[in-house]
Amino acid sequence: MGVARCAAVRASVARTTVSRREGRSSAQAPAVRRRCVAVNAGTGKFIVGGNWKCNGTAASVKDLVKALNAGKIDADVDVYVAPPFVFIPRVQAELNSEKYAIAAQNCWVSEGGAFTGEVSAEMLVDANIPWVILGHSERRALCGETSEFVGEKVKYALSKGLKVALCIGETLDQRESGKTMDVCYAQLKAVNDVITAADWDNVVIAYEPVWAIGTGKVATPDQAQDVHAGIRKWCASNISPEVASKIRIQYGGSVNASNCDELATKEDIDGFLVGGASLIGDAFVTICNSAKNSK
Repeated sequence: MGVARCAAVRASVARTTVSRREGRSSAQAPAVRRRCVAVNAGTGKFIVGGNWKCNGTAASVKDLVKALNAGKIDADVDVYVAPPFVFIPRVQAELNSEKYAIAAQNCWVSEGGAFTGEVSAEMLVDANIPWVILGHSERRALCGETSEFVGEKVKYALSKGLKVALCIGETLDQRESGKTMDVCYAQLKAVNDVITAADWDNVVIAYEPVWAIGTGKVATPDQAQDVHAGIRKWCASNISPEVASKIRIQYGGSVNASNCDELATKEDIDGFLVGGASLIGDAFVTICNSAKNSK
């Protein structure tokens, strides 16, 4: 679909959500007590996602699947991997489904039709793909997806029975100007304005500081924890305390086999969304098993 038409669709989505957003507060929430028990999205499990992005060949995917199948994954962790669309059938056929679920890297905002290059939520359901990643910073930046557009995509995907990994996060300029939490809250609000509290049971939040994605930079464990705690507080105030106690919040941004253990010890880090390291089988397995260090 042409850039102009994409922009028109996004503008239409934004107009339809204005009335829903009016009157909803995005103010920073008051502090809530630390969780005594992590009852996360109905399972309580640590959750790790592997986003393969636009990488791989038939040969490299075969090798990666072999390495993942050989890895021992702790029973107390949920894992999903998101191959490029063209490799999903191969991965579905060969990857051990008892260890790994399959995710798509994107889906369209509405029912399928004349939207060249897009994949609908209905197609994912029909292909037995249970998860989809939405709101990734690369799509926000490169494809012009606004927070309101992401909100409508999340709403539609959930309505078709998909589970959503919702990505949020700030740029370096936004962090340096002290706007990290304002940016994250606005991105969350755009989704919360169009879905119900019950819908959040099928969402995990992936906090990915844009400045740390693919750069080799990583937020310190304390920096990541501070943002995750703020996200949980916002959820308690703007959705419900119950949702805040259940929602799983992943950290993403140059997570690797060397830094995952310390990050996993933090109270409000419930897992990881992994980019480059998810293409290295043994490294990804190590990251998955950092769940043993979680609180």
